[in-house]
Amino acid sequence: MSDSDLINELQTQGMRLVDPNAGHEARRGGAGPSDHKALTIGNNTIMVPVHTAPAFKSPFMVDAPDKDGKSKVTRNGQEVAKIKFPGRPKFYDLKTEDGIPYNHIATLHSRNVLATTILQTCIRYESRKKTCKFCSIGQSLAAGRTIAHKTPEQLAEVVKAAVDLDGIEHMVMTTGTPAGKDRGASVLVDSAKAIKAAVDLPIQGQCEPPDDEAWHQKMFDAGIDSLGMHLEAVTPQVRAEIMPGKATVPLEKYYSSFEAAVKVFGHGQVSTYILAGLGDTAEAILEMSERLCEMGVYPFVVPFVPISGTPLESHPAPSSEFMASILRPLGQMIVQSGMKSEDIKAGCGRCGACSALSTYEKLMVN
Repeated sequence: MSDSDLINELQTQGMRLVDPNAGHEARRGGAGPSDHKALTIGNNTIMVPVHTAPAFKSPFMVDAPDKDGKSKVTRNGQEVAKIKFPGRPKFYDLKTEDGIPYNHIATLHSRNVLATTILQTCIRYESRKKTCKFCSIGQSLAAGRTIAHKTPEQLAEVVKAAVDLDGIEHMVMTTGTPAGKDRGASVLVDSAKAIKAAVDLPIQGQCEPPDDEAWHQKMFDAGIDSLGMHLEAVTPQVRAEIMPGKATVPLEKYYSSFEAAVKVFGHGQVSTYILAGLGDTAEAILEMSERLCEMGVYPFVVPFVPISGTPLESHPAPSSEFMASILRPLGQMIVQSGMKSEDIKAGCGRCGACSALSTYEKLMVN
């Protein structure tokens, strides 16, 4: 079995841990790859679900690390791989002058990627009728593992420490959507300016499409190197069912904002997250991906993960066969469009840890 197929199976089926404390703690709740644990397999550091319903029944079992820090992965008792868990970042041991732990302001995603959610609140999340049913942005705030609003000064302090102490190579700044028409672009601008004044680090910003396309240039001028505007679902009926609030921003607005952003950030430096397994067919996802590739937008397709405590916690994860039917042709489509994950300056697509997509890309290149 190729690494691509194994990674795909691990990410759709999850894994069980003999030693839950191996490596640094798993991410639970919040924005981003929740209920996951980072591990390195071969040359790839990936995120794999460990706290989800599918993971509790997974055929994959991971042994405790040996004296060399390696763990054996078995499937139904047969060894399939050796992995390593990244250690706890050094910057996690620090606090701001007012006593806020650094890992309440930004966290390590994957091996060398820092991530932060600037606003841990969202207008979509505050209403049961508007919330994205897969989202758990409020969970980590309710549990006291983060703060509601990270200031530019706090972010600059923590990011510099993470670069100096742990060799962080790029970062993701996302945000819950505020009430203003900029849809979060303003806080991204303020935060990027402060971070770039403190350290030279590639940054991806993530927000909903702002009403005024001029925000793309403002974000770029502030130091944001790449931009993510996430569709999550690709067909109107699935969007309306799964994310009724966000679906009020029509697909046409995303298309116009993608086109405006590519003119500013460049071909392949704008991306969108697509969650496969919410109800869209493989054909619909590939059709949307083809349109995005033609626009110069990187379609980062990841398997949906049912997160505990969300309305979709019992929704099934996609099968590995379903994901492979998307990721194999998508990897070829991306390469043929002149885009590769490794060419993205910063962010989820470059990190690639939440999907096997980048490994399928490499199969096409090699």
